[in-house]
Amino acid sequence: MIVAALAAIAVANSLLTQRFVETTKQRAELRQSLYAGAILSELQRNSVVPLLLARDPTLIQALNAEDFSTSSQRLISYVDEIGAASIRLLDMDGRTVAATDREELGSVHGSSPFFTEATDTTDTVFTLVPNEAGLYEASFSRVVQDGPRQLGVLQVQVDLAQFEIRWRGTTAAVAVTDAAGTVILSTEPRWRGKPLAEALAVTSVPSALDRALASATSFGGRDDPDEVSSASLMQMEARVPFRGWRLVSFTSYESVRERVNGVLALIIMGFALLLALGFYLLNRRAQLRSLLFQRESVQLRRLNDRLTKEIAERKRVQEELKETEQSLAQSSKLAALGEMSAAVSHELNQPLAAMKTYLAGARLLLQRRRSDEALSSFQRIDDLIERMGAITRQLKSYARKGGEAFEQVDVRQAVSSALTLMEPQLRQQTVKLSQHLPEGPAWVMADRLRLEQVIINLVRNALDAMQGADERELDILLTVGDEVVLAVRDSGAGIEAPDQLFEPFYTTKKPGEGVGLGLAISSGIVGDLGGRLTARNGSSGGAVFEVRLPAVGQAALDAAE
Repeated sequence: MIVAALAAIAVANSLLTQRFVETTKQRAELRQSLYAGAILSELQRNSVVPLLLARDPTLIQALNAEDFSTSSQRLISYVDEIGAASIRLLDMDGRTVAATDREELGSVHGSSPFFTEATDTTDTVFTLVPNEAGLYEASFSRVVQDGPRQLGVLQVQVDLAQFEIRWRGTTAAVAVTDAAGTVILSTEPRWRGKPLAEALAVTSVPSALDRALASATSFGGRDDPDEVSSASLMQMEARVPFRGWRLVSFTSYESVRERVNGVLALIIMGFALLLALGFYLLNRRAQLRSLLFQRESVQLRRLNDRLTKEIAERKRVQEELKETEQSLAQSSKLAALGEMSAAVSHELNQPLAAMKTYLAGARLLLQRRRSDEALSSFQRIDDLIERMGAITRQLKSYARKGGEAFEQVDVRQAVSSALTLMEPQLRQQTVKLSQHLPEGPAWVMADRLRLEQVIINLVRNALDAMQGADERELDILLTVGDEVVLAVRDSGAGIEAPDQLFEPFYTTKKPGEGVGLGLAISSGIVGDLGGRLTARNGSSGGAVFEVRLPAVGQAALDAAE
């Protein structure tokens, strides 16, 4: 098998190398022809433009009348159709009187080669001169005549830089030389303006290829790209039938080697797999399998014991965490009761004072034998007592710990109970309360006391957020669908850091006014109830907190009954 593999690799290497080299040569020759044809086509297309524009009666009339108000616009319309780089019209003083680039207007080129050579002959003149940036500017110019009288010079610039931009994305280094052998176009900027031999000494072909391909690794997989020998490169030349120009390209054979190596790697991998399979089948024995199974069984038993211990430890930690969370929730409720106690005592004092007044009035009415009116006072006293009892009952109920068992809870009743406890604080802070509740019940499966704790926490946070605000508005919106959504919106300053809002001990209150556990506890309670608590800034200002709980449908309620 090893001998067959070596023979197959040798034959495949020879055949694939020959085939891929031939393909690379054909592609390089085709690319040479296309590049040379594109340059010649661009030059020929622009060479006829000065001849046509020099006979344009509009431009001749403008030069005679020295009125160039519409000449630049006319040249712009021509350049869009022709595709030239730019067109300029100069008077006999060498001053630019019309141009497609309006920044050129007024510039003087009387000593430029394109101007002097054009005025010395009646034919179209081609000039190629380097600019300050090192790029070669090619142009065709022709004198504009009205009969035998010379009026000016028309110049059409050829965009040769477009070819360099196109060539930079190829896998070859390309250069165009003039009749003297000077590089005028190249994918390597440092070659321009130098003879080709001198340009190659400044920047080697492998370095130019490496830069042209924008490769992150060195050329040919070597540390120094200049160490690549000339044998790994293919140099091709093509004649551009224009003033003795030549196009030279350098193509690397490294791509051929990479492609051949890729196929050879697949062949080697195939033989390696076959060889491994043969060794596996020869050395597979029942005794080894039995021993392997025994070892695996021992390891699995050890792993199972360790996992059992880890599961028991995790359950213990989760139970402790749950007890801690319940303690924190109860502490939060007691803290809320402490804050509400002053307002509730004030709320109870008002009915007591009113009862005292009604009793004094009833005593006078009985002395005057007006028993019917006295009974009315007693009825008012009874209503006040009932109101006081409702407040105290709600406080006692809220102070109890929540249970583990869930029950069917109407969220409307939970909202009403929570607002009853918070009513003194709402009245004391002069908050404008707006409730939007559905007419029908909004059933969820939850612990009523823990749900009320969440609502009270949200209302308390809203009251704290509106302290110092000119207008205090609290909106409570309850909607029923696939989910029961309770939204609490305030008119405060909004939320500064929504990402940290539900983290424990995060608070924006002053020291001594809170420890940052209310929203964290509320988020945990809502999560235990199978829902989620979210917060965002309202579109009209303030903050909006939403409690989303799974709704209980009528079918589930009938089944529970």
